[in-house]
Amino acid sequence: MVRETKYYDILGVSTTATDVEIKKAYRKTALKYHPDKNPSEEASEKFKEATTAYEILSDSEKRSVYDQFGQDGLSNGGAGAGAGGFGGFGDDIFSQFFGGAGGSGRPRGPQRGRDIRHDISVTLEELYKGKTSKLALNKQILCKTCEGRGGAKDAVKKCSSCNGQGVKFVTRQMGPMIQRFQAECEVCQGTGDIIDPKGRCKTCNGKKIANERKILQVQIEPGMRDGQKIVYKGEADQAPDIIPGDVVFVINAKPHKHFKRNGDDLIYEAEIDLLTAIAGGEFALEHVSGDWLKVAIVPGEVISPSMKKVIDGKGMPIPKYGGYGNLIINFTVKFPANHFTTEENLKKLEDILPARNPLPTIPKDAVVDDCVLSEFDPSKYANNRSGRGGQSYDSDDEDQQQGEGVQCASQ
Repeated sequence: MVRETKYYDILGVSTTATDVEIKKAYRKTALKYHPDKNPSEEASEKFKEATTAYEILSDSEKRSVYDQFGQDGLSNGGAGAGAGGFGGFGDDIFSQFFGGAGGSGRPRGPQRGRDIRHDISVTLEELYKGKTSKLALNKQILCKTCEGRGGAKDAVKKCSSCNGQGVKFVTRQMGPMIQRFQAECEVCQGTGDIIDPKGRCKTCNGKKIANERKILQVQIEPGMRDGQKIVYKGEADQAPDIIPGDVVFVINAKPHKHFKRNGDDLIYEAEIDLLTAIAGGEFALEHVSGDWLKVAIVPGEVISPSMKKVIDGKGMPIPKYGGYGNLIINFTVKFPANHFTTEENLKKLEDILPARNPLPTIPKDAVVDDCVLSEFDPSKYANNRSGRGGQSYDSDDEDQQQGEGVQCASQ
């Protein structure tokens, strides 16, 4: 429902015109009446009117206000009232004391309704490729039969008791104090209108609103991130004299079993065997794109545990700018089991690998303990917080037993 069509008529477009159609119509009108081409006073005035119309209709928020409330809605503050300045919390405080908006007598514009928020769960694969989801939204709309009036035009009148505001300011004296507060108008039950029962809308029964189920196509662009918002302006609940809020979809990225994301980069934990780490080889992984990547490790390029390598251009798509991030590989080297360490194999390793690091020089008069490593059991040391190395006691008695992690024999 559009209350006024003046600005649409100036540009020569319908009330359902798209942004592209409005822009095209303005260019055509502006060229026709531009002062450089048409210096007449009449043309100058029409050029100004076309510019004003375009400024309003090309702005989605201003256009929404104009469609519902006409020029009065724009001149009374529009969406700014209730969204900041004197149209928000300050108005409520001043109105309680002075009975007006901010106590200044400035008329308040239409209030903005609440936004509707929905979380949408998305996998990493879907964030890589993009996805279109159809989601059903049950929303409140203005009754189409009565156009949100509650009845026929001649059956709806402004409530004279509250002047169409739906609320009244009530003053009560409590001892030496005077209390002033806002209360719902008992005559119109807070609607601001009095509807003749004979002309009451049969569709909404005078409630002015109805329920509607709408399907929204949520477009998830490749490369979007966790927490990013997809906003559908003006798609929230409608109500009389209220600017509808927005429907906001918030992306909730599901964790991936193999990949982690860091901005536009992907991180992959690759486990390779010791032979591949030392002598080179290949490993493969399934990418979030659905393709398989076969990665070569060049012989002679030794991969040490926790080493990082990068595959350029195999990360996430970069929105707006194009291109892709990188794939970061974190390496874990899997060492062979103990049965591999036979005397024969150990001899071969000694012949191939660099020599062992020599022991530091131990003073001749030093006391030397020969120690043997044991298996570590975390459960046995869970309560050891004394910071005394292998000791798991707090007593100063030197005869207490040694910790079980290392067994030593003095020479």
